[in-house]
Amino acid sequence: MIETNRARLCSQLVQSYDELVKQLTRRLGSSDFAHEALHEAFLRLDRVNDATPVRSPKDYIFCTAINIAKDHKKAGLRRLSAASVDVLLDLCDESPDPSRVAEARSEIEAFKRAMAQLPPRRREVLQRIAIEGRTAQEVATSLQVTTRTVETDLKHALTHCADSLSRKPVARLGGPRPRA
Repeated sequence: MIETNRARLCSQLVQSYDELVKQLTRRLGSSDFAHEALHEAFLRLDRVNDATPVRSPKDYIFCTAINIAKDHKKAGLRRLSAASVDVLLDLCDESPDPSRVAEARSEIEAFKRAMAQLPPRRREVLQRIAIEGRTAQEVATSLQVTTRTVETDLKHALTHCADSLSRKPVARLGGPRPRA
């Protein structure tokens, strides 16, 4: 009766198991890694066909285990280490927590109420300068008033909103700084 490659390889693995583990341990530097590679080599023996007979079953098993170990090491290089995963998990989530979101929404609503209490021109000045980012000169031209009137309206609007929000008024909102 002709023995198949798979049968010869399994028989050789059983006979030479301890010796193969020792050789693999020396080569791979880890007994656990040697056992793991040899176990996976055993699982791969099912894939061996009988088209070409295996001349040296022991060498074939050893080479298969070495190739498996190399593949595992390459795959390990592509994976993140446990320390790298911990670092990624510890990254700060910069999005605000729900309490801060609720607080910010509450302040926005309070600011809207404070703006609604302003006279129409002051509300328009505050909207255009503080929110839209226009200059006092642009706002003065569009409202057909002087720049001084716009600056005064802005000052009164900011003071009113700061008082409504229990905040300290902003002394100056942009523009060129006075020379020292």
